Amino acid sequence: MWVQKEISLPSKPRGFHLITTEILKKMPIIKTINIGLLHVFIKHTSASLTINENADPSVRTDFESHFNHLAPENQPYYIHTLEGSDDMPAHIKSSVLGSSVSIPISNGKLNLGTWQGIYLCEHRDRGGSRRIVITINGN
Repeated sequence: MWVQKEISLPSKPRGFHLITTEILKKMPIIKTINIGLLHVFIKHTSASLTINENADPSVRTDFESHFNHLAPENQPYYIHTLEGSDDMPAHIKSSVLGSSVSIPISNGKLNLGTWQGIYLCEHRDRGGSRRIVITINGN
């Protein structure tokens, strides 16, 4: 069985945001899958997806600090600057983290580790709503 749905996530401030619960609410069919795979893809170039720590919020703060150091704003070597000082760094961060994640589904649940969650990584100050495509394959 294949199921696919495109959803819109509401605008979130710059930073790292857990979206696991939002995905589960939008895709209740996951509860019926014994063995399968969830694939989540973001249709943007200045936001990304990743899987990481879902318990301690300081991890999200540290991620934001690290990626701002890795790809700082207002660098004289950036050519792509027409959309604002946060745009080119957002593209770099998005490329480093990636545009999709895949998670096994086992016995009606996402087979994540104990402390893992799915993050929407918003790299723009005002990124707006974000479109993601959720695809499930399983039985």
